Parts: sequence; C-alpha cells; structure tokens
Amino acid sequence: MAVDLIKILILCTGNSCRSQIAHGYLENMLKQKAEIFSAGIETHGLNSNAVFIMQEDGIDISENTSNYVEEYRDIQFDYIITVCDNAKESCPVFYGNGKLLHKNFPDPSKVDGSMHQKIENFRNVRNQIKKYCEYFIQSELKINY
Repeated sequence: MAVDLIKILILCTGNSCRSQIAHGYLENMLKQKAEIFSAGIETHGLNSNAVFIMQEDGIDISENTSNYVEEYRDIQFDYIITVCDNAKESCPVFYGNGKLLHKNFPDPSKVDGSMHQKIENFRNVRNQIKKYCEYFIQSELKINY
C-alpha cells in the first residue's frame, strides 16, 4: 500500500533565494518523507549566491527552477510556508486542509556592499532558514531526521 507523502509548499516573492534555500533544506532533511515544492508570487530566477551558500552546506540546489505559484494551484498541500511578508500578504487561496505557516526572513539579494558582505548576509539568512526548517520538522511534523 502506497503512503501519501506530506506535501509542502514554500512561498516567497520571487522564488530565487529564501524559498529555494528552505526547499533545499527540507528536501535534504526529510528525504523520502515529504514532497517539497517552492514558488514565488513572481519568478526572478534562481540566485547564484543562494546556490553557492547552499553548496557550502553540502546541498545542491543548482537544478532547482524558479516557479510561479499558480503552477501548483491544483495540488493539495499539507503545509504552505510563506518566508517573506510580501508573499504572506499576496498568498493566493489554496483549497484543502493545508496549514498556513509564516516566518519572515530578510531578502539577502537586497543587500548592497562588497561581494564578501553579500555572501556573509546570504550565510546569515541561510542559517536562520536552516534553524526554522529544523524547528518546523520537530514541532509541526514531529519527525526525527
């Protein structure tokens, strides 16, 4: 008998950084226990700095695509996690029993400065998202990974 996987959507503004980082962590931490999707209320393309800082942590998101949320309208999600205030305010209605969760993270692509400063900011946001993903798995899913 096939077991339905938990379906999780991570949603942010452009599906280029924050939702991609969360997607990478949840997919890595949950392995075959969940089906992870990420999308934006717009699509900005995958950010190369997000790919770089995730590779530092041993996770390859380089093949991820930047997807528009409407592509997933017909999927019954168990959880929809918005990772920025803009996405929360603009989140479309999804039908079903999916639980909506929100945690705002700063947009690392909006920081000006040297490349070193930009990468450090990406690392900081990445680490915040990683901690939130761990918290989500333990508190909401109650899964040991």
